[in-house]
Amino acid sequence: MKFYSPGKLLISAEYLVLSGAQALALPTQMGQHMNVEPIEEPLLQWKSYDLNKNLWMEGCFSIENFEILETQNTPSALIEKLQNSLRFTRILRPSFCKTGHKVSSQLDFERNWGLGSSSTFIHNLAQWAEVNPFDLLNKTFGGSGCDVAVAQTQKAILYSLNQNDPSIESIDFNPPFTDQMYFVHLNQKQNSQKEVVAYHKRPQPSQKLIDQISRLTTDLSSETSLSSFEELLTKHEKLVGSLIGQQPIQERLFSDFDGRIKSLGAWGGDFILGTRKSSLTYFKEKGYPTIIPYSRMIAS
Repeated sequence: MKFYSPGKLLISAEYLVLSGAQALALPTQMGQHMNVEPIEEPLLQWKSYDLNKNLWMEGCFSIENFEILETQNTPSALIEKLQNSLRFTRILRPSFCKTGHKVSSQLDFERNWGLGSSSTFIHNLAQWAEVNPFDLLNKTFGGSGCDVAVAQTQKAILYSLNQNDPSIESIDFNPPFTDQMYFVHLNQKQNSQKEVVAYHKRPQPSQKLIDQISRLTTDLSSETSLSSFEELLTKHEKLVGSLIGQQPIQERLFSDFDGRIKSLGAWGGDFILGTRKSSLTYFKEKGYPTIIPYSRMIAS
């Protein structure tokens, strides 16, 4: 059995998607593959490989209750997360993995890129077990579920939560200025789970702010003018910055940049969106060499 889930980039409504705001999310060309093979031994053997085919997680589990029988060169926190995910999958599907299997997973992107190594894993696991990926996510990693929705549809989506029920609308997102859009990695990784916990500890946003972000999402998803698109990005950054008490990334690190920059996902790490392709050397000179054009990052 072979399974695949694409990664995602959250273009709008970071943080506020947790409060019901509508978000725009795009699938990436890179994702995570998972191969599952039956074996005669009553065991579950698991190996996970990174982009460079280096083994970064390995474990052997019993099939009775997924007790960890053996692990090699894997931090205990990682192998325990895998164990918990397997156990919750069994709760959702009692017949899951009742015979021996060998599992191998392979990432198409760097683990620190923030494209969804956890969500693509959860979606692949849910496909194998034939369970609802949102139920499995809620019981394991948590979050809005937007990344799982992208993995499920493999298309650009407008996503929102209504009483914790996901609303997913597939859209055609192909503005005429994608050749002027690219993604720059900030050389660090944000912990999505910790960011979600921290957000829920803050005072919840007003309905007015949620509605403003939702309108910006709608406008961003259909805008055909680059200059207008950039204005929408700036408005969005200011609104989110005021909510979380942080200065927008362009003001803080790239104030002399001649295009527009927007944080994607949790602020302070992972990728940012940039516009005006003539300025690519700007980021390299600033010490950010990982620059991926829209055409190489986003799945069509």
